[in-house]
Amino acid sequence: MAVTQQLARIPAEYLAACRQAASESPDRASHWNPPSADVLDLDWAPALLERVCELADLDDVHRDALRQATQGATSIDVGFLNTQPHAIAPFGPAPTALSAVEVAHVSELLGQIDLRAILATLPTDETAAVSLTGDGAEGIAGDPRKYLLEHFDALREFYRDASQRHLLLVLWWD
Repeated sequence: MAVTQQLARIPAEYLAACRQAASESPDRASHWNPPSADVLDLDWAPALLERVCELADLDDVHRDALRQATQGATSIDVGFLNTQPHAIAPFGPAPTALSAVEVAHVSELLGQIDLRAILATLPTDETAAVSLTGDGAEGIAGDPRKYLLEHFDALREFYRDASQRHLLLVLWWD
């Protein structure tokens, strides 16, 4: 079973209800179950995206936004989601979250990143591109540029939608 990056866009009220359920339940069950339409599986793309942006010398502001988009922040306590036996991230780091304000900021910065131009800096030879991209890239079937562009576009659209709907994001590895 592969451990992959997961994101869920949810209203603050939903997170509060899950927190309350966990605090009232004898076994700490949060009843976490966001709608599948509001969950994104980024596979192993986060580290690879960060690596190609580093290789292309993307500025720190936008690289930090990409990092925050895939790693979250500690401003919202979601530790109750990582309590056994109902932990949502049993195989990776503890879940993190971004507030609606943080989501809007990250969304704006992700919208400014020209990933096609960044990917154009990779060698044209797929083997060489995979080698430069780093750990995990060798597991990509086909062109790493296509894989990264698809996942980045999905990430950017996911954040754009969350920002427009004033939702927060919860991130975890599962």
